[in-house]
Amino acid sequence: MRRGTVIHGVDLVAEIRHQTAVHNRNNLTRTEAYLRFYLQYPEVNWALLAHLVSRNGGWNMTDLRGEWLPRLMSEEDIQSFFAFLERCNWLIFHDAYPQLLLYATMKRESEDLTSLLPDLGVSRFMVPIWRDFLQSGNGARLSRALIINEQQYIEQRVVKHPFYRDQVLESFPFLAQSILSLNQILFPYRDQSAAKRPRLTGVSVKNFPSVERRINVGKTLYKLLFDDPRRHQAIIDWATRVTHTGSRADYWPEIFSPIPTSRLEVPYQERLKGAELLPGRPKLYSPPLPRVWPDTVQPAADGTDWYRDEKWLRFLEEDDLIPTIDENDYASGLNMVEAGLQMVALIS
Repeated sequence: MRRGTVIHGVDLVAEIRHQTAVHNRNNLTRTEAYLRFYLQYPEVNWALLAHLVSRNGGWNMTDLRGEWLPRLMSEEDIQSFFAFLERCNWLIFHDAYPQLLLYATMKRESEDLTSLLPDLGVSRFMVPIWRDFLQSGNGARLSRALIINEQQYIEQRVVKHPFYRDQVLESFPFLAQSILSLNQILFPYRDQSAAKRPRLTGVSVKNFPSVERRINVGKTLYKLLFDDPRRHQAIIDWATRVTHTGSRADYWPEIFSPIPTSRLEVPYQERLKGAELLPGRPKLYSPPLPRVWPDTVQPAADGTDWYRDEKWLRFLEEDDLIPTIDENDYASGLNMVEAGLQMVALIS
């Protein structure tokens, strides 16, 4: 490169890192940044998927201070779970958002700047992918690559990290959440029906420690998001209309409340029948994120490149999809949680 280009590159890398840090403050700022990017560059399909998955990350964080989990988990477990969720959320944004910002610059300047990806700490796996995208515009292939890359990115840094493995992934509360169907990723949307609340589509996340399983979860969600044009537009309409607060009242305010409705020390009473509140029963507490979790300062990510084995290239083409769920499955899961709570109350 000419000296002027190198200086330009250094300045650009510094600015991208600065903008990433600004928007990586918490789950709300990340989620909004993904959506703003997608609305400006809809050809980068993955940004919409990232926005919606990030919404779910926020809901999982506030569940830890909501109606149910404080009745089932110790404060130590709650803190460990939040640290796990925040670290995953932070790391993925830390790695992916610079790629999005570099693409925005490349499109604005009509210049291939993919040689700067390594300077941003991006895996060499992604360099030919972005170069191909600049030529082909193949958003599906780019999305598959980003799904693979981000799941691999957190594999060593979180999933196999001794603290998160021992304190979260191998702990009873994490297994209990899977059994009780609390580990779900949901996309709300409104269709042409007269239903009073949004419909839901998504997946249940099981066997989280498996990177292959997480990649297949991402691919399944991508298919749900983009295969049906009418549902795709309905999901965008909902996401742009409803601001992400971290509370599950964002999508089902008929049964979730962003303000407390009961005291934890009061024995829990059954609230739901299917997806409806029982007469006279209070809503389920689901707080906004800023009310229950402060911003955190995350340690820097190491610069290790995960890409050492070409076997992962087959995941760019092969789809091994998992079963999906809808609002009826979600309601059944909520009822299962209530049954579990009542069982715990009887035992104690």
